[in-house]
Amino acid sequence: MVIPARYGSTRLPGKPLIEIAGRSLLSRVVAIAREGAARVGNADVVVATDDPRIADHARDLGCEVVMTDTAISSGSGRAWAVARGRSVPPPIIVNLQGDAPFAAPSMIAALIHALRAADCAVATPVVRLDWAALDALRRHKLASPFSGTTCARGADDRALWFSKTIIPAIRGEAALRASGDLSPVYRHIGLYAYRYAALRRFEETAPTPYEVLEGLEQLRFLESGADILTVEVAPPRHAMSGIDTPEDIAMAEALIAEHGEPHLAWT
Repeated sequence: MVIPARYGSTRLPGKPLIEIAGRSLLSRVVAIAREGAARVGNADVVVATDDPRIADHARDLGCEVVMTDTAISSGSGRAWAVARGRSVPPPIIVNLQGDAPFAAPSMIAALIHALRAADCAVATPVVRLDWAALDALRRHKLASPFSGTTCARGADDRALWFSKTIIPAIRGEAALRASGDLSPVYRHIGLYAYRYAALRRFEETAPTPYEVLEGLEQLRFLESGADILTVEVAPPRHAMSGIDTPEDIAMAEALIAEHGEPHLAWT
């Protein structure tokens, strides 16, 4: 299980070291990874970084660290750097993004089980939004338009597309709201489980046009013809995407103040 952690975020420099409600972002994600690894069994947790400040903090947390090339700009690239350096190639690599403090350990186990049972290259979780959650996401995007990713998925649970825009557009929304509590929008959670061979092929493929435009590396799989299995999971109490902006930090702290620390909800 790899936690990619870069210091040089364009929008939020030093992001892994920033405190959220008294704990660093990295410490929160390491705790999630450790709990997920314990549920799966026979899994290592590694922080992959190119910055000695982050490496020192990870070691202070008692976590294994792999220093990766500063030229690697993506989380999947850092995950691949760790995977290919292991003495025994891992069959499945989990990429738990270093800016996802509210991912649930149960999701990690669900992805691994799903990938073992399917023929897809990648598995990733999604949450179906109720109308209140969709309204909240729309409001959030007014201030942070590139924070939060949505997903369109097929009847076989394979991803059709991911976007920083809220997809799909909804005709007849008033009627849909009257007919049920759930919207047709799925929010993507930035957690991935890759097969070793699929991650290798991904890293051997140049960035694709829509990947670059959206800033979403998972689109390289779709543009290259690989399947991504989406695993629907229950909405977490702390319902937000990754930490990308100061507004996201404020939102995360507000959620913790309202709902308590996320680890108290792990079951």
